[in-house]
Amino acid sequence: MSGILDGIGSSLHTIFFFVVAISILVSVHEFGHFWVGRRCGVKVEVFSIGFGRELFGWTDRLGTRWRISMLPLGGYVRFFGDADATSARAQGCDFSESERRTTYQGQSVGRRAAIAAAGPAANFLLAVVIFFGLFVTVGQPFTPPVLDRVLPGSAAEAAGIRQGDRVLSVDGRSVESFEELRLLMRLNQGTPVSLEVQRAGETLTVPVTPTIVEIDDGQGGKQKVGQLGVAPSGLEFKQRGVGDSIWYAVREVGTVVHVTTTAVGQMISGSRGTEELGGPLRIADLSGRVAREGVESFVWLIAALSINLGLFNLLPVPMLDGGHLLFYAFEAMRGRPLGDRIQEIGFRIGLALVLTLMIFTTLNDLVRLKVLGFIGRLFT
Repeated sequence: MSGILDGIGSSLHTIFFFVVAISILVSVHEFGHFWVGRRCGVKVEVFSIGFGRELFGWTDRLGTRWRISMLPLGGYVRFFGDADATSARAQGCDFSESERRTTYQGQSVGRRAAIAAAGPAANFLLAVVIFFGLFVTVGQPFTPPVLDRVLPGSAAEAAGIRQGDRVLSVDGRSVESFEELRLLMRLNQGTPVSLEVQRAGETLTVPVTPTIVEIDDGQGGKQKVGQLGVAPSGLEFKQRGVGDSIWYAVREVGTVVHVTTTAVGQMISGSRGTEELGGPLRIADLSGRVAREGVESFVWLIAALSINLGLFNLLPVPMLDGGHLLFYAFEAMRGRPLGDRIQEIGFRIGLALVLTLMIFTTLNDLVRLKVLGFIGRLFT
């Protein structure tokens, strides 16, 4: 009985922190669209956290209905004149000139592009603010990229790397901490890289090919990563001043963007497996587990997820913000919008791609979290 109660408690804990994480990320993303839209003169009819029936809400002095809805798995901003929550199409009705100027579709292509880009930009800004706050208060996890040990038989030993070497850069990308070095190596899928190391006051260039190993990803699956075979002296938390924290916060966002886009590029090229892609179930599981480690870890996760949400929405897929920006780029070059038929086809293709990705990542989650295996054992 206690095991069942523990399981229910664990599930409720996971669901709670998943809803908290998603609500924060979506609220910030949609507020980006909202804030820039209003400053462009667009009337906002609804700002909703969640989908479905409204649980409660209020209307502000400019006529925007702020609402909390039943299904807390997303949200949207609906501008005046929108035919749907994506703002891809206008309602099929006539507007007066003054009314049209307050619609999203009635704005110039530049303003529409700014409103579309504001959502992802808000997610990146949230990550910068979170990292800034952590670096000023708790400190930045930091280990100097000085090698305390070089493991026997490792790629590092084969390349001639020695104990006490300080890694300065990887393929020209500067490295300021061991954490950065480890991230860059984990992305490697067995291709040679050039390390710039400092040894006894001398700067050397050392070519090395990381070894590919399989590690436990913490969610019941395996992950192939590159490994040098070196160890640092130990983890520290280095508090930064206000000015330094801003710089390192922006740099941290840049590092996450680089790591994410590189990994996705490797998946597209086929050099990295797609089993690492995760969807809502994995985010929920991760939210629950990380929340148990402490507030700082959970806040750090929100920053990382915010960056990934921003990047995802910038994909040039119709229906996403990146798809809007793609259409607006064509409109700017042609001097007129793409035809309604083309946009409709693009929207349907985009919807199909997004749904396919959701199904694929959910199946990945079910396999990784061993849900499919559990269901299979029920019938055998």
